[in-house]
Amino acid sequence: MLSGEVAKLQLDRKRTGIDGDYDTFRVGRASYTVLADLIVSNSQGKTPSVETFESIRETPRALTLTVEAAGNREQPPSGFEQAIPGLIVMFTLMIMTTSGAVLLVVERRQGLLRRLAYTPIQRRAVVVGKWGGKLALGLIQISFAMITGTLLFGMDWGPNLWMVAVMLVANAGAMASVAMLLGTLARTEGIAVGIGVASTNVLAALGGCWWPIEITPQWMQNLQLFLPTGWAMDSMHRLISFADTPSSVLPH
Repeated sequence: MLSGEVAKLQLDRKRTGIDGDYDTFRVGRASYTVLADLIVSNSQGKTPSVETFESIRETPRALTLTVEAAGNREQPPSGFEQAIPGLIVMFTLMIMTTSGAVLLVVERRQGLLRRLAYTPIQRRAVVVGKWGGKLALGLIQISFAMITGTLLFGMDWGPNLWMVAVMLVANAGAMASVAMLLGTLARTEGIAVGIGVASTNVLAALGGCWWPIEITPQWMQNLQLFLPTGWAMDSMHRLISFADTPSSVLPH
């Protein structure tokens, strides 16, 4: 370049994806910086050299850049950030509405609940016991999923992990109640399983478990807030992806 010959740069890289794009950006930035230094030195009538470039670099800049936070993130979550909370919410509902409901149907069909009526146990204790057992099943599943997601996939749960846990416990409690309702109304185990699987897939799709609801039309985003899966996923996105405060998910 100093002798007036055309110089061509060739970048051989092994990395692909965003890492490869970053390498290309860095090389491009360096080459255009050299080109800019040449233009400035020629405009000043100086001979291009290391010393000339150093003097140009030490010249006070007429253009400065100030970087500051522009507010909360608006880009929809993707990857594990979307998939792991979505799978937790979806399969908590599926386990509750299948295994949880079926156990209650079996107890009804075999007369186990009628036998409890002959014991000195209050109805409230029976209901709370059945609900607590299904809640424990959901909490075991949620705990396993969170530990696996953190250790194997490096899941970042955001700055308020404790509130994420509170929301997942609340969601598991609500799904345990749904399981008891379905187990009370379903006549056979097959009906309970069929309703559980079908409703889980519909609610998971419309509630944002399969994809970020933020990429869908506005009417679907409004519909999400009428569904229990939608409440759970909206709270997960607020806490994990958008770093909202714990108070922002209290209505959920």
